[in-house]
Amino acid sequence: MSYLRILTGTCAIAAFASACQRSKPADDDHMAHMAAGDLAVPVPSNPNNLQGHTGIPASANTAAARLAASPRHGEWVKIAWEPGSSDSLMAWIVYPTTSNPNTPVVVVVHEIFGLQTWVRGVADQVAADGFIAIAPDLLSRVRGGPSTEELPGSTAQKMISGVSSAERVKGITAAARYAMSQPSAAQKYGVIGFCWGGQTMWMYATNGGISGYSGSVAFYGLPYMDGKVPNADSLAKIKVPMMLLSGAKDARIGAGMPGVDSAMKADGKSYYGHNYEGAVHGFMRAQDDPKATRDEAEEQANLTAAQDAWPRTIAFLKKNLGM
Repeated sequence: MSYLRILTGTCAIAAFASACQRSKPADDDHMAHMAAGDLAVPVPSNPNNLQGHTGIPASANTAAARLAASPRHGEWVKIAWEPGSSDSLMAWIVYPTTSNPNTPVVVVVHEIFGLQTWVRGVADQVAADGFIAIAPDLLSRVRGGPSTEELPGSTAQKMISGVSSAERVKGITAAARYAMSQPSAAQKYGVIGFCWGGQTMWMYATNGGISGYSGSVAFYGLPYMDGKVPNADSLAKIKVPMMLLSGAKDARIGAGMPGVDSAMKADGKSYYGHNYEGAVHGFMRAQDDPKATRDEAEEQANLTAAQDAWPRTIAFLKKNLGM
């Protein structure tokens, strides 16, 4: 099922911190959707395909090999939460191989599992597609400070409820500001996020970002919802184009998408939504990695979704960031 319309994002950050607390944010829903499958010990991938499928981000099983073989320069950086602040967060930044002196920035926001190798692999693919990519560790404060040590997914899940809505926005802005300060960067940026990070996209769009913010892509993350109905006042605050990509096996997101579609259309927002038949929540991470209990139809549906969703994402970013 596909939804192609004009729409806008979640609660304004002030609203998310106040009015939106009428109902608990959907972090627990994200955990329910992803915890069991994504925290299981992965089944080894095809040894002849260690780096996954070209042209899209690596899957969970192939991200480490893809990163190790990447020709692009990636590095860890500590960045200030706010200008002049002594507090910092860690981020992974990757530079494209390009002669473009004005390269747009894309901020990649992690799932409930924190800034794992898979997310850094997504950033590497964003850079392969021509952008400066930066992935902030939004758990930097609650884990005790910036660190390059990858947290186990289960540990990150326990910590992530300690990251407030305002802090999510502040961290994304910090990452965008840092990346746009690089000599080769254009003063335009977009944001993409997955699961918890997808929900965060709607928060960020509602908050408005900073100068240069030009669009967001939410992978399987909804705005603040009153049941199946999004908060219309919060969506009305969105000023940038938005895209929402999900898997049809994710019943919660699928149930919410028609309401988001209608609200965005009513507000005249620039929006595209698509629900991929047979794919699961987390399809970009899962792709066709073999499941512990094999389901080849689902694995293929996930891969098919990823192979359609990623080119759409890059086309969306290039259009709205001026590439």
